[in-house]
Order: sequence, then C-alpha cells, then structure tokens
Amino acid sequence: MKKLVIGTKKMKLEDLINVTRNGYKVEISPEAYEKVDRARELVDRYVKEKRVSYGITTGFGKFSDTVISEEETSTLQKNLIMSHSCGVGNPIALDAARGVMLLRLVNMSKGHSGVRRVVLETLAEMLNKEVTPFIPEKGSLGASGDLAPLSHMVLVMLGMGKAYYKGELLEGKEAMDKAGVKTLDSLSSKEGLALINGTQVMTSIGAHATYDALNLMKHLDIAGALTMETQNGITCAFDPKVHQVRGHKGQINTAENFRKILADSKNTTKQGEVRTQDPYTLRCIPQIHGASKDALEYVKQKVEIEMDAVTDNPIIFCETDEVISGGNFHGQPMALPFDFLGIAVSEMANVSERRIERLVNPALSNGLPAFLVEKGGVNSGFMIVQYSAASLVSENKVLAHPASVDSIPSSANQEDHVSMGTIAARKAGEILKNARNVIAMEILSACQGVDLRGSADKLGAGTKKAYEEVRKVVSYYDKDRVMNLDINAVEELIRTNKIVEAVEKTTGKLK
Repeated sequence: MKKLVIGTKKMKLEDLINVTRNGYKVEISPEAYEKVDRARELVDRYVKEKRVSYGITTGFGKFSDTVISEEETSTLQKNLIMSHSCGVGNPIALDAARGVMLLRLVNMSKGHSGVRRVVLETLAEMLNKEVTPFIPEKGSLGASGDLAPLSHMVLVMLGMGKAYYKGELLEGKEAMDKAGVKTLDSLSSKEGLALINGTQVMTSIGAHATYDALNLMKHLDIAGALTMETQNGITCAFDPKVHQVRGHKGQINTAENFRKILADSKNTTKQGEVRTQDPYTLRCIPQIHGASKDALEYVKQKVEIEMDAVTDNPIIFCETDEVISGGNFHGQPMALPFDFLGIAVSEMANVSERRIERLVNPALSNGLPAFLVEKGGVNSGFMIVQYSAASLVSENKVLAHPASVDSIPSSANQEDHVSMGTIAARKAGEILKNARNVIAMEILSACQGVDLRGSADKLGAGTKKAYEEVRKVVSYYDKDRVMNLDINAVEELIRTNKIVEAVEKTTGKLK
C-alpha cells in the first residue's frame, strides 16, 4: 500500500500531493507518538499545578490575562472552536482541505503541541477514510494563523459542521458515522488551540498552487516552442553560451529546454537566414520564463520549510520544561512568497498572451492569415481567443496586487499586525487558473498556425509530440465553431499533464 509515514522524514511537496491527490494513506510513526505523549504529560502537569500558561490555563487573544479553572478548560477549548468558526464563502478545494488536515497532523506530530494521541489518530483516520471537512475559503487574516478556516476542520472532528464523504456533502456527524470514524467526545486542555493556531490553510492552498505552477511552467515552454515553429523563430538566442555568461539558473534551464524541444526542427532558423532578430517574446524567452522559474523555486523552498514547521502558540519544550508563547502562527513568512508566486504566474500568462497576439495579428505573424483562419470575414477565427486571453491577463494584473502589504489590527489591537497570507495563497491559485487557460489558448493557436503553414512534418522532436497530443482532441479549425470547447479540451490536456508526458518521452525530463 502506498503510504506516507509521519514523523520519519521532512515533508516534501511531492509528499503532500501524494496524500491529497494520489491516494496515499498516512501512518503515524512510533517516534512521533513518543514525542506527542511527552508533550501531553507536560500539559496535564501544568493544569494540575495550576500554572498560568497562555492557551492552557488562560483565555485567548485579548483574554490572555483571564485565568481559566481546571474544571473549565475543556469547555474553553470547545467554545474556542465554535466561536472561531466564522468562515464564509465557497469551500476550499478538496485536495487543499485534505492538505490542511495532513499539515496540521504533521505539525502536531512534532511533540510541541501538547495534544493527546487520539487527536492525531482522528485526523489520520479522516484522511485515510476520505472524510473531508467543508472549509469556507474566506475569513482568515493569516495571524494568529488560519483561525476561522481551521475551526471548521475541527468542527467535523467533534461531530459538527459539514464534510464530504464519497463526493457527497453531509452533516459532519453523518459523514464521520458513514466512514466509521469516531468523533471526539471533547477537547482537553490546549487541544482546541493546538488544532487551529497555525498556517496550514494558507500553506496547503499555496503549496498546491506552487506544485501546479511548476508543472504549468513546462507547458509554457512547450507553448513558446510551438509559437517559435510557426514564426520561423531564431534559435541562436538559446545558445548556452549566451545564458552561461549571465548565470541565472532558470534562464539557463529554459534555454536548454528549448534546445531539446526544438531539436531537429526544419521550421526554425538561424540569425540572418530570414531576419536578424526576433521580438522579445521569442528572443527573450529564456530570460522571461526563467525569471518565473527562479521565483517558483524560491516559493517551493519556503513552502517545504513551512510544511514541516511547528506553527503553534504556545510551543511546548519538554527538554527544558517550558511553554513559550511566541509568534510562529504568523503567516508573514508565507504571505510574501505567495504574493511572489502570484506575480510570477501572472507574468507567465502575460508573455503567452503577447505571443497569441503575434499569431493572430497579420501585421506581426510573418504571413499567417488574419486571426488564423481561411476565408476571413465570413469566419472570425481566433480573433476572440486573443480577447479572452487579454481579459484573463488583465484580471491577473488586479489579482497580483500583493495582499501582504495590507494589515488590519484585530483582537482589540492585541494582534495589531496580520499577514493576509491566506488571501495571497488564494489569489495565487486564481491567477494560476487564468494562466493555464491563456497557455492553452497559445498552444491551440500555435497548432493552428502550424497547420496553416503546412509544416507539421517539419516540427522538432518535442513540438511534434505536443502537436500530436493536441490534434487527438482538437481538429484543425477550417471554419467557425464553438471555440471554448477547443480551449477547454487543451486546458484539460494541461491539467492532466498529457502534453508534458508526451514531450518528455522524447526530450527527457524538462527543467
């Protein structure tokens, strides 16, 4: 059975995706359980000794100076979850919601949270039996962590809220009962706070967007290569010497990808054969695409740190018998990277749309018919494809405004700077969807250009495979038809990774 054992190694982005999308089960290691037990013993001792410790024997936020009796600690934790369940809007995607549960489980398995074993076991069983909480997408400030959306996750553990089971949205208790997962009778001291005071919602949403953006980047290279084929693009600009003297990794890797994808092409040219230079959206592809690749790699590094991090407050240190109230729940370390992610992906769509314009505009397309269709006038062809791409790119420009530059104080100014990191992650996801559609439009347009040139038999090693994949689902556009069906078909090829898989069988792994 494919499984992820928690507590034995650092989490990687691929581990998250394996659990949330690829059917991997989760298992908690004995080493993790030992750490969890030690931390729980410390919490129980603090409660018994009536020590004043934030979140264990006190209220929260502005109520941090209000001491709670031992008899009321369980009520305090349940009240925390119910009162903080203030999320609104549509639910986050199911894979992202599963990621939230997994990352919270990883966080608590470190032995710094003070929860009982049964809390981890309940989350693990929900993941393995596919009970997925309905988590509203809006309502988090990104500090103190993702309080509102995480509370909706915990509601289901308590037999409240709503959850999906086998694709059906049910009451939380009904979903748990149908799956055979026992709900928690109550929450003990510290447990409610341990479950919701962290960055797992923003991290899960942003991690999935990062994974998909890294994959989309390969499709952008393939799209650009197909456009190069239609425009007799000059491949001298991809000479490795050009990129080595500048030194940026993403730029170097992009040029290498294009040399692989365009290998043996009879459509591309050398400088001076047809013209001296290409426009920037062709000649500067390594620099433009490469910059986004470098940004995505930076974001991935930050995501993987956060996926494996302890983001509780307070944090328990058994070795020194301390419970320290700090600020690891603050989303700022992820808010800035996720804003950067949105900007990087937005630029991917920007350059793709500009190449679509070159393909459809007869003043720029080097002899292709206007709007890539024969009998123009009667047929509008790809005219509105460019309109739609321009609309998506313009929407992305609005969405790419950074969320992290904003802050609204909360909890009577006790929490006087917040990250808005969850908004940054959500925006990056929306930008990604738009960019995927724009890149689908470029691939579709470029394949049409190849056919209009009659040059399919002259395509390069990788572009030929990409062209063939597209033509399996979308035929040549000889006269006007409902265009969004074609766009959707290519977008589906991108989402299911079929184009990249076909190309990489010939080129080897793209970077």
